[in-house]
Amino acid sequence: MPSEVIDYSVLSPVGSLDVLSMNEVNKLSGLNKGKMYEMFRRCSLAVMNSGIDNDDIEQLENQYRDFEINIVPQARGASLEVQNAPARAFVDGKMIQGVKENLFSVLRDIIYLSTQLDLDELNDIGSGPQITEAVFHTLRQANALQARVDPNIVVCWGGHSIGSVEYDYTKEVGYQLGLRGFDICTGCGPGAMKGPMKGANVAHVKQRIRTPRYIGLTEPGIIAAESPNPIVNELIILPDIEKRLEAFIRLGHGVVVFPGGAGTAEEILYLLGVLMGSDNGHDFPVYFTAPEESADYFKNIDEFVGSTLGKEAQSLYEIIIGDPEQLAIRMKERMVDVKANRKSIQDAFYFNWLLKINSVFQEPFTPTHKSMSELDLHMEQPPHALASQLRRAMSGIVAGNVKEQGISEIHKHGPFKLHGDVELMKKLDKLLTSFVNQKRMKLPGSKYVPCYEVVT
Repeated sequence: MPSEVIDYSVLSPVGSLDVLSMNEVNKLSGLNKGKMYEMFRRCSLAVMNSGIDNDDIEQLENQYRDFEINIVPQARGASLEVQNAPARAFVDGKMIQGVKENLFSVLRDIIYLSTQLDLDELNDIGSGPQITEAVFHTLRQANALQARVDPNIVVCWGGHSIGSVEYDYTKEVGYQLGLRGFDICTGCGPGAMKGPMKGANVAHVKQRIRTPRYIGLTEPGIIAAESPNPIVNELIILPDIEKRLEAFIRLGHGVVVFPGGAGTAEEILYLLGVLMGSDNGHDFPVYFTAPEESADYFKNIDEFVGSTLGKEAQSLYEIIIGDPEQLAIRMKERMVDVKANRKSIQDAFYFNWLLKINSVFQEPFTPTHKSMSELDLHMEQPPHALASQLRRAMSGIVAGNVKEQGISEIHKHGPFKLHGDVELMKKLDKLLTSFVNQKRMKLPGSKYVPCYEVVT
């Protein structure tokens, strides 16, 4: 049965949307219909369901099929009119402030995608500088780029489907990072995306840090399956997964990876591929970490990376098991090197301009049965190129697991089929099977039916 809803509410503008030009106000009226409206509605519904333990997009849509949200252009800005909205977003008839702020962040980014970047033309934008410019302007529009601040943003990656031991561990790591003044950036969802923020929040209070940053980077295809957790105070929606991944490493100064499923493997492969393909000597600390109980997870990851991408890829990260304090100390030490490196190459602290990203990591990949079957999964290619192909394979699996378009593809045509070198396919199948056996593909309690088939 559907949960309780709020019949009707009007929300006054907050943030950058309380000061708009008349031209911008007029353009808003066109967002109440068509493809952009559907994207805005879906993202808004996800925000108003912040904190739910559900990654089933179809169930969420069915539960709130009568939900509507309309933009009301006014001379003084844009108001939002919501009908049949989830009651969990309100207290005593008023929307929770954090939810309201994130809702207007959604509107801000959807407006920007529509009126400035032109979402329909993003696939034709090319790559290289143009893509990076799009990422930069999206982050600047959200006021995420802070000048004259030393490097202190730690990007935390990991799965939305993790057990209580791993979740508590992510909180402790976040706590230790927060005690050392680090801000936290994650994919904004539950699990390993929420834990570090929750731990850091306590530490920031203890250290009397008045303006802590809990940055959540997401994209329209994933937000419904990974609704923003309540701690996020800077929500930013990038156009697609490739620009989201680029935003993480352009904005962040170091990365901590916790256990996860295909999405976490995608992030790891992306990062290693970019760093292997970069020849400009960037210092970018990367740590893989887990509690003692989950040590085998990164043992498997490290074995897969070594046997496919080689020792150079393995040299780009350090594995720390069961020691959150040591990890935070190491990150603090390495941040001194990051600052010195950025100064030596004259790169900005707030946006990693000079890190080179090969175009294959920037070009949008749409997972279909055809595109997945045509991936170049063969060992006879440069390691960074193989990493890009494996990244796309993982991206397709994520789409088939939780994204609306991918789920629709699987319903129509069955599982994606992955072809390639026999030995590589065996390694890939072994890794994916370990994710399934450890219940990392869906939230705990959900039955997982694989959306892929590794052809060996």
